[in-house]
Amino acid sequence: MQSERPTDTTVRPENPSRSNPARKGTERHMANTMEEFEALLNESFEMDTPTEGSVVKGKVIAIEAGQAIIDVGYKMEGRVELKEFANPGEAPEIAVGDEVEVYLRAAENARGEAVISREMARREEAWDRLEKAYAGDARVEGAIFGRVKGGFTVDLGGAVAFLPGSQVDVRPVRDAGPLMGLKQPFQILKMDRRRGNIVVSRRAILEESRAEQRAEVIGNLTEGQAVDGVVKNITEYGAFVDLGGVDGLLHVTDMAWRRVNHPSEILSIGETVKVQVIKINKETHRISLGMKQLQDDPWDLVGAKYPLASVHKGRVTNITDYGAFVELEAGVEGLVHVSEMSWTKKNVHPGKIVSTSQEVDVMVLEIDSAKRRVSLGLKQTMRNPWEVFAETHPEGTQVEGEVKNITEFGLFIGLDGDIDGMVHLSDLSWDERGEDAIQSYHKNDVVQAVVSEVDVEKERISLSIKALGGDKFAEAIGGVKRGSIITVNVTSIEDGGIEVEYEGMKSFIRRSDLSRDRAEQRPERFSVGNHVDVRVTNVDSKSRRLGLSIKAREIAEEKEAVEQYGSSDSGASLGDILGAALKTDD
Repeated sequence: MQSERPTDTTVRPENPSRSNPARKGTERHMANTMEEFEALLNESFEMDTPTEGSVVKGKVIAIEAGQAIIDVGYKMEGRVELKEFANPGEAPEIAVGDEVEVYLRAAENARGEAVISREMARREEAWDRLEKAYAGDARVEGAIFGRVKGGFTVDLGGAVAFLPGSQVDVRPVRDAGPLMGLKQPFQILKMDRRRGNIVVSRRAILEESRAEQRAEVIGNLTEGQAVDGVVKNITEYGAFVDLGGVDGLLHVTDMAWRRVNHPSEILSIGETVKVQVIKINKETHRISLGMKQLQDDPWDLVGAKYPLASVHKGRVTNITDYGAFVELEAGVEGLVHVSEMSWTKKNVHPGKIVSTSQEVDVMVLEIDSAKRRVSLGLKQTMRNPWEVFAETHPEGTQVEGEVKNITEFGLFIGLDGDIDGMVHLSDLSWDERGEDAIQSYHKNDVVQAVVSEVDVEKERISLSIKALGGDKFAEAIGGVKRGSIITVNVTSIEDGGIEVEYEGMKSFIRRSDLSRDRAEQRPERFSVGNHVDVRVTNVDSKSRRLGLSIKAREIAEEKEAVEQYGSSDSGASLGDILGAALKTDD
């Protein structure tokens, strides 16, 4: 049996456009919707979502519990303390609806909130602004809000900078209280964003403005002009005077014609003074001032008021190693050199002779008007003690004094008038050597002496101790002189001659002077105690010795006999002549 072909039940799809128009519209709409959704999705993916560590804009949606709730978008909200919206020393200015920039530290914290900071946003904003100002060397505005070691902290609109103490003002500031919290301009000296360091200066701003002001004021000043100023500062070397925006230096030497030890003697801070512009340096803007230039110069009349050798009263104003300054009148001082202070005190400090503020009498020794110098003398107002001593103690006067010093050449004796006299070694003793005699004396011994010489010009007084008992030598020799015949006493026999004595004075007769006859020149023919006639050949007062000779006496006697009784030429022998002479003597 032949099987039947099964019936084809397959349904063939129809052309939608032909078979169902409504369905065709629905599918098209869905396709368009999917495309739009895909586009929106892609757009949302392509949008920049806020990244942590960046600054974002937000809107204040509420303020509560001292905090501002800020919507930063993207369904993220965060909280910021209200104090972060306040400037130093001011109340916060924030309200609901305000748009602010904040720094996104984290997208979500444990409470599901964004962690944001207004302060950090201000800091980032400030750094950008400050870097531009620093690059352009522009000023920035800030406020000092704290004190730290070495200076102060400054808020520069969100960034904190360091203000060194030396950069606060042109002069040291003792009290910075009035500057705290005050908005003012600063100059950035240095900044490092990576380290977060900023160093600023207020002084640079002041100096710049002062420079402009100084230039204007200086332009209106002329040398020689008299102006009024206010004393702003006083130092050891002078005072700074404010001339209305510019300072001038009033040096201590230009304050008065007289000596001024310290400016505070005649000036005080805040005092108004009249000064003269002495010099203006256009390059450095330095001004030198003077006060004494507005007064009469006392040196114009010094020559007439203080003639040479005149004596005046003065006041000691200053003492140095080389002398003392004495004020004769305001503005006129003279120097008493140490060599002109005392007749007797040669090697002492002037401070041991006079004292500051002491009134003294001085003599004008020299005037140099060109150098404005007066040389004065203190000792010249007193009599020269050596002159006084010479008048009251002529040579031969006996004096008494204390041994002040002992040297290798004699003794120094203290005398009236605070002067010294010297006893030389040769004037200590008649009989002893000076080196031996000086051993008997000690410092502070009181001795007597005789004035032998006074030299006023050289300021020397010569004394003699051995002259106290008179000159035994001079008394002994009396009228004895060279050629005189005297009788001496033999005191000692020696190989070279004999020692004899005359009126207590010892002398020595050499062998060659013992006789005219060589055979008789024998010391042994004399005996101690013999009296012998001798001829004086020399009188030496310095060595206190008599030169004696028997031989010279015999020759002189022979010559005299020959002249009186004849000569050998007449036929008479020498024995006859001497015999006649001796007979005549008998």
